[in-house]
Amino acid sequence: MAKHFQQSTFWAQFKCAHGWTHITHNNVSVLVRTFRLGFLHVSLAYIPFAPVPDTRIPTPKAGKDIAYIKQLDYFTEELKFLLPKRTLCVRYDLPLDFATVAERDAYNSSVSDMAVVAHVNIKKSRVDIQPPDSVLLDLVQSTEGILANMKSKWRYNVRYAQKHGVIVRAIKADSPDFEKDLDSFYALYKTTASRDGIGIHPLSYYKDLLERGVGSAGETEITLYIASHEGEDLAAIITLFGGEEAVYLYGCSSNNKRNLMPNYLVQWTAIQDAKQFGCKVYDFYGIPPTDAPNHPMHGLYLFKTGWGGSDIHRPGSFDIPLSPLYALYILAEKVRAFWFKRVQKKLRGR
Repeated sequence: MAKHFQQSTFWAQFKCAHGWTHITHNNVSVLVRTFRLGFLHVSLAYIPFAPVPDTRIPTPKAGKDIAYIKQLDYFTEELKFLLPKRTLCVRYDLPLDFATVAERDAYNSSVSDMAVVAHVNIKKSRVDIQPPDSVLLDLVQSTEGILANMKSKWRYNVRYAQKHGVIVRAIKADSPDFEKDLDSFYALYKTTASRDGIGIHPLSYYKDLLERGVGSAGETEITLYIASHEGEDLAAIITLFGGEEAVYLYGCSSNNKRNLMPNYLVQWTAIQDAKQFGCKVYDFYGIPPTDAPNHPMHGLYLFKTGWGGSDIHRPGSFDIPLSPLYALYILAEKVRAFWFKRVQKKLRGR
């Protein structure tokens, strides 16, 4: 399995420019965030898509082995001597893919039992840093195969947008109108954030990401795609192409001319470019776990699953505590999640 983009040097350097520090141990990228908890400065160590190798323990075939839990514990013991004082925990995102929510949930339920047997203090985090559910589109198949496997309505919507004059431009940080296009993207993103009740980074975050992603052939590339009609920008996405994977990182759209289906054409353009780049998979990166109609992001689920990819379900974040203050931090994290997901969302809706 190829290294995930969040384990790349590119991503570590980018995150270090935005509040994190970085440690590499046994070829594993570890991000560290230091912040204030009450009167103390404390830290959180975070390992996204944790490929924790250890020659003492055989690599588990599907992650359902107690050996994998022991791997995490061994790695944490080695790592803690490299971490700042008062590091609360090491948080792992487990890179294990399950075909169904039931299989994923069964695995998560079994971790506590495996931890007891393995004598490892590992706990499911209340907050998942990376989206545990996603859709992966196979780009090895032909373009005709991709078109054939997507829902017929999706093919229709792509062609409808083309027929009615929607155009898509691909923008990189060295493009002539980069600053203007970036401002347009951010205006669309603020519209989407207000409409859907989501948080966004400052403009400088996306600018830095795009500027770092102007690489030579074969390196990590970051591209901004904008769909427009008669000079009006209607939808935009930011993608990452690196190695064998393409990732749909951010997306936004206007409240205007949604009937022209700009979201479909901008996505289809990126998928074709990813295939041309040499990526083998296109990760839509984040969906609700099921197609439950009452889920607030049900529309997102329908949009991302309609392209013909395969749903995957990952375990999410797990913590190995290192400090007695960990319990206080988890409480603070729970309150913060409640505030952003419940209170602020209701306030935005008024």
